[in-house]
Amino acid sequence: MALLVLIVGTLYASYFSFMRGRDIATADMEERREVAGTLDLMRRELSAAFYRPGNQVLSFVVEDRDIYGKPASNLTFTAVGPGDQPAGYGDLVKLGYHTVEDGKAVSLNRSERDAYRGTDPPVSYPQIEKLDGFLVECLYNGKWVKTWDTALKPALPEAVRVTITPPAGSRTPELSAIIKLRMSGT
Repeated sequence: MALLVLIVGTLYASYFSFMRGRDIATADMEERREVAGTLDLMRRELSAAFYRPGNQVLSFVVEDRDIYGKPASNLTFTAVGPGDQPAGYGDLVKLGYHTVEDGKAVSLNRSERDAYRGTDPPVSYPQIEKLDGFLVECLYNGKWVKTWDTALKPALPEAVRVTITPPAGSRTPELSAIIKLRMSGT
């Protein structure tokens, strides 16, 4: 009887250790999928970024910010939208990626609206709910710069590097993507 109790106790502890490990691995995979999916979405959208000098509606702006010493860039740009835009949308959309701090964590929000309907409020939602850093850099004359504004430099950057840093304690590594901007209206 004592041997049976010992075996059942060991199996019981092993089962719950296994379940806890499985839950941690699932959470890690979901976090990696969320970060990788966001980078892929940004790669597709940034490769369709569109700017034409003289057109006040079109823009590409990167703001260098930080929250508690960690990168928290803001990115707003105009891109050619997919063919399945909601009714009333044109071909160009104004997209934004903005970091938001709520006292507990930093999140990355994505917003979009029709580029030519400036009075309509953008549709905004959290893209990644917890992160430690979001850095956007632009390639200009062979150097990476942390700010860009087409109002000051009327052209798109050569490329954009996006780096997402998951929360401290996460097993997901910092991920980066370098995106070549393909569209040009010059």
